[in-house]
Formats: sequence, structure tokens, C-alpha cells
Amino acid sequence: MPSPFPGMDPYLEDPAVWPDVHQSFITYLRDEMQQYLRPQYSARIGERIYLVDSLRSVYPDVLLIQWPDAQPRESGGVAVLEAPPVDKPTKLKLIDVEYHEPYLEIYHTYSGQVVTVIKVLSPANKQPGSGRDLYIKKQREILLTAAHLIEIDLLSSGLPTVAVPGGQYYQLPYWRYLVCVNRAPLRDEADVYTVALSQRLPRIAVPLRRPDADLTVDLQPVFDRCYANGGYDDLLDYGQLPPVATTPEERFWMQAMVDGRG
Repeated sequence: MPSPFPGMDPYLEDPAVWPDVHQSFITYLRDEMQQYLRPQYSARIGERIYLVDSLRSVYPDVLLIQWPDAQPRESGGVAVLEAPPVDKPTKLKLIDVEYHEPYLEIYHTYSGQVVTVIKVLSPANKQPGSGRDLYIKKQREILLTAAHLIEIDLLSSGLPTVAVPGGQYYQLPYWRYLVCVNRAPLRDEADVYTVALSQRLPRIAVPLRRPDADLTVDLQPVFDRCYANGGYDDLLDYGQLPPVATTPEERFWMQAMVDGRG
């Protein structure tokens, strides 16, 4: 059964489910584009690996570790007054968590040039901490190259992170999800697609090398394929509130969509 919502499903923003959605979306987006890109271009999946401290982690089952107290050292031969025993504490240590984050690159087949980089944001990219810092650093590095950058943000929680020129989010229509297309070398402007909860995901223009025309990609069928093949309908409890903040109007609308599903 398909998702009850016409576009993004906010229940899939659950950190326990999102990594699977993320990986699937990247894979199916590659498949959707590949048939139209070849033979002049090729879309390939890459992977970025980085560390995030566990206190900043936004995924479940990432905990502080605990280990037994070390055995007390034996004292030397000097006689000293015996101190009163201390209560036994629990020792905690902050651990780094390794994340594997996929992304897409479109290559020009004959020159090997990276033409377009496509990123789908993860929760760690939008929360304060090393994950976001590293994402912003890489984002800026890409914007200094000759590659186009497309950022797809299907997460309504967290800090605004996509490269909207000058951070002009306030000029955008109401949005819950964003797609931002930065074309090289025009870094002072961007094409931004805004998506409300009640809207389908957009058809976006994917820029290639000049003078080749943009590739039009419809993101909604990509998401629909993720939902169907992921079996999320069996996992999600639509009788509960979604894992993200919503307005009373949005909750009323979501309930109507779930009830109308039959």
C-alpha cells in the first residue's frame, strides 16, 4: 500500500527508519537518472565517512559506554590514615560514532569530469556538531569548484543547511522540505524548490555541461519506489503522532489522509 501522503511521509523522518530511506532514495535516484544520462554521462554513488560524537548523535542505539572500575592500586609501605571509602560511581566515556553517508555524482563519460554533485541531507547534517560542521565545509569546497550542487532536504527538523545564497530562507514560500540547485559558476543565485507537507515532491532540473540541456527528474516516483520496496507500511504506526513537530492544521490534515486511506 502506498504512503497516505501525496509527497514526503513525515513518519519516515524517524531516526530508526531514515538511514534505510536515505540509502534507498540515493540508489533509486541514480537508477531513475541513469537511463537518460547514458552514454554521455554516468551517475555513480559515492560515500562520505565521518565521525560524530555520541552526545550529538541523532540515531538510536548510540549510547555512552560503561566499563567496570579498575582494580585499586596496592599502597606502598608508608603508614597513612585510612580515608573513608567513596561511593562507587558509574564511569562514562564519550565515544565517536562513524557514519557512512551516500551521495551521487554525475560524471562526463569521456572526460571523467564531475559535472554535478547530488546530496540528500541526513539528520547529522542539520544538528549542531561535527557532522554539520563537516557537511558545511564540504559544501563550501564544492561551491568553489566547477561542479553543480544539488541538495535535497527531506527532513523538517534541524537547522537550515542547504546553500541558499545569503541564507535568504525568509524570502521563500512556506516550506517543510527543500531542494536547492546551485549552478556553477553562478554561486550568487540558486533554484530553490519548496515543498509543503500537503504537496508532492517536485520535478527538478538537473544541470549538466553546457550546452547540454538540463535533465528533468521527478522526485516523487523515486520516493514512492522507496516506500513500496522498503515495506514501511508494515513498520509505521499512523495511529501515533509523527516523530517531528507539526501544527494543529497539519495534524488534522494528516489524520484525514490516513482515515481516507481505507
